[in-house]
Amino acid sequence: MPDSPALTLTTVNLSASDPGALARFYERLLGWPIIEEEPDWVVLRNPSGGVGLAVQTEPGYARPSWPARPGDQQMMVHLEIRVDDLASAAAHAVACGATRAEYQPQDDVLVHLDPDGHPFCLYLG
Repeated sequence: MPDSPALTLTTVNLSASDPGALARFYERLLGWPIIEEEPDWVVLRNPSGGVGLAVQTEPGYARPSWPARPGDQQMMVHLEIRVDDLASAAAHAVACGATRAEYQPQDDVLVHLDPDGHPFCLYLG
């Protein structure tokens, strides 16, 4: 196998109807600072390093359905967020503007929806 180039995943990008509003939700939820903001593009960075989060305008954005249903907009990505206290993390997520999803497929994971409908999972780790 030939030598592979060095590849580093730096950012996960979410589509949104209003990138600034969704980025501010994740800023409150995660405590990460916004490091770049333009009208159609906002970037947050984890102060501890690692992968960041970006939000961009998607013309005609359609909220994904959770759980997935035939004929509805499917989610393209969801975030996994490790927490040290599931109940307090879930309360914090709701206080930041998330909605707890009606459908919960696991007992030890809580699925929430961000203000634009992207699912994210809170789990103990």
